[in-house]
Amino acid sequence: VKVTRMIVTVFRSRLMPSLREEYVALVDRMVELASSMPGYISHKGFFAEDGERCTIVEFESEEAQRAWRMHPEHRDAQRQGREIYYESYSLQICDVKRQSKFDRNASDAAAE
Repeated sequence: VKVTRMIVTVFRSRLMPSLREEYVALVDRMVELASSMPGYISHKGFFAEDGERCTIVEFESEEAQRAWRMHPEHRDAQRQGREIYYESYSLQICDVKRQSKFDRNASDAAAE
């Protein structure tokens, strides 16, 4: 079993009213930028029915996650978030201890 080190960022936020479209444009740019960073693995963002947004970002290491956090354009987006977009947010940086996966298609393919 291959053990992969991974740092997961869980970012939960609530937007100020009427700023969703403008915010999504900023998020699209941040996704483009983050995905070009060394050590980037993946991200997903979701809007819940109650209006909360949750973004999950995976990096290979704390150093890669830190480089993303400190990137000048991302720092500017963080500032804009606090000044313009967010009603509230919380951030959790998690060190993955264990991971398991299931993919029916991969299992079927392996059985063939």
